[in-house]
Amino acid sequence: MNGGVGFNATLVQALLAPSATWQCRVAVCVPNVYLAQVRDLVRGSGMELGAQDVSAHASGAYTGEVSATMLREFDTRLVVVGHSERRQYHGETDSVVAAKAQQVLAAGMTPVVCVGETLAEYEAGVTDEVVKRQLAAVIHANGHCISEIVLAYEPVWAIGTGKTASPEIAQRVHGVLRAQLRAATPHADRVHILYGGSMNASNAAQLLAQPDVDGGLVGGAALKAPDFLAIIAAAV
Repeated sequence: MNGGVGFNATLVQALLAPSATWQCRVAVCVPNVYLAQVRDLVRGSGMELGAQDVSAHASGAYTGEVSATMLREFDTRLVVVGHSERRQYHGETDSVVAAKAQQVLAAGMTPVVCVGETLAEYEAGVTDEVVKRQLAAVIHANGHCISEIVLAYEPVWAIGTGKTASPEIAQRVHGVLRAQLRAATPHADRVHILYGGSMNASNAAQLLAQPDVDGGLVGGAALKAPDFLAIIAAAV
């Protein structure tokens, strides 16, 4: 929940200034009230537009909710679902996250499905069980469409804390997720698995060098153009 009309314009213009052509897939996921503004700012640039959340329902008496079809009308291409903050602060369950992913896919967009463990779960040694349970719900609800998602591993203990999972830890968990996807679909290698635990300009290259780390779900570092550009450069 960051940004503003002026801030958005300054940030996006700074990101687009170095090059109009991206050599990797780049997207900005913005609060829904700014979708129209940022759509116009990125139009024709190659940078994609994403949203930070979506309703699990297609339409109806759900005041304040925003449906996937509404988001699609603003040329939204990606939608984050199941972010750890939504799970933690809004009580979103695995089944709700799965339903949101289903709505996004049905609207012709790509859900960025977030999975990850808390500090207590990490210290208890149940990381694999947690992330596999979270992904299993999405696989169960979406079946043959599962190869159309983007997956993001965000260890909750490494978000906004300054801590980062080592490249080795990230790769091990990404490997677990890749194996689970391969058991579910012959097209598992189409799925990009992003690392989302405080990726920044100084650690991006090491994380992205891992074989199953296909990109980053960048938080605070994306609010500073030089840092975000450095991460993008590391991904090329």
